[in-house]
Amino acid sequence: MRAATLLALLPLAIAAPSKRASPAPVIVLRNAQLVEGKFIIKMKDQVKTTSVSTAVEGIAANADYTYSHSFNGFAASLSPEELEKLRGNPDVDYIEQDAIVTISTTQQGADWGLTRISSQQPGTTTYTYDASAGAGTCAYVIDTGVDVTHPDFEGRASFLANFADQDNTDGNGHGTHVSGTIGSKTYGVAKKTTIFGVKVLDASGSGTNSGVIAGMDFVSRDAAGQNCPRGVVVNMSLGGGRSSAVNQAAANIVSAGLFLAVAAGNSAQDASNFSPASEPTACTVGATVRDDSLASYSNFGSLVRVLAPGTAITSTWPGGSTNTISGTSMASPHVAGLGAYFLGLGQSTSGLCSYIAQHALSNVISGVPSGTLNLLINNGQR
Repeated sequence: MRAATLLALLPLAIAAPSKRASPAPVIVLRNAQLVEGKFIIKMKDQVKTTSVSTAVEGIAANADYTYSHSFNGFAASLSPEELEKLRGNPDVDYIEQDAIVTISTTQQGADWGLTRISSQQPGTTTYTYDASAGAGTCAYVIDTGVDVTHPDFEGRASFLANFADQDNTDGNGHGTHVSGTIGSKTYGVAKKTTIFGVKVLDASGSGTNSGVIAGMDFVSRDAAGQNCPRGVVVNMSLGGGRSSAVNQAAANIVSAGLFLAVAAGNSAQDASNFSPASEPTACTVGATVRDDSLASYSNFGSLVRVLAPGTAITSTWPGGSTNTISGTSMASPHVAGLGAYFLGLGQSTSGLCSYIAQHALSNVISGVPSGTLNLLINNGQR
């Protein structure tokens, strides 16, 4: 998992802008695969779009992305001289070097997740749920794309945007699997939600922080115009090193009134070291195993809000098939789907993660370290 970098700029005045007291900071992520020469420039929040455009015009290369909703700024390739010039711009908040973002590692196994989240005890074979099933809600899946032709989506899935490559399909399968756990007919928690695929990772499951932020920015803008009367959930089963830029974009999604579920990560470390898992306003999800233990790979810590089934989860796969894989990537969509399910029952996106935590089963998971909440999600049908 990886992360990225950004900077910010203020509006143009008639006179030349005043010089700043010190250069804008350049953030270089730790434990991340950095993208050489590429940066995310975070503009100050009060800076207008025209000032961002002026800053972009001052560099030789075209901007890879320009952000205006979940994030204010742009991403571009910069020479050392251009980097220093932008650091001196009083409108720039900070600059973060771009970095690689990836999906979680997968493994083989068996299906059981849905039955666990509607039962008091493990080992049941029936998923019990309210017939509303998330009707009237929308679920954005920021991932590798989605196979909208899969019959288990029943025509409720759409591919909206691509910030990874030129292939508007899911060449990896991860995004289709995640989407299926959220809302497919057979494997979905919220079986009547509308699914929107936003591609930010390529067929290898890799992308950049700048591309991920572009996807988040798109979602913040697009959601306002969609017909989702019961509310909107967003799932991000991806991550990289801790990134101020990614976290800020995530926080802005939440402040826009959307519910955001994110994977805690698969490094068996504290989630505070990764993004977007370290964003406090997101609903960060750790993974459990069928025997009600914490998955050995799952990240942990005070930022993990709830736990959900994540090991050996069966769901939809491109080409009309299924696959069984594991990771916190599989746990997060259980929570996104549960968010849509509760929204369909009349809950609000405001405080929804806390609502999910309040309805969770307490202290039923073994192996949860001190300082991590022991809360296994439940849909209230126990």
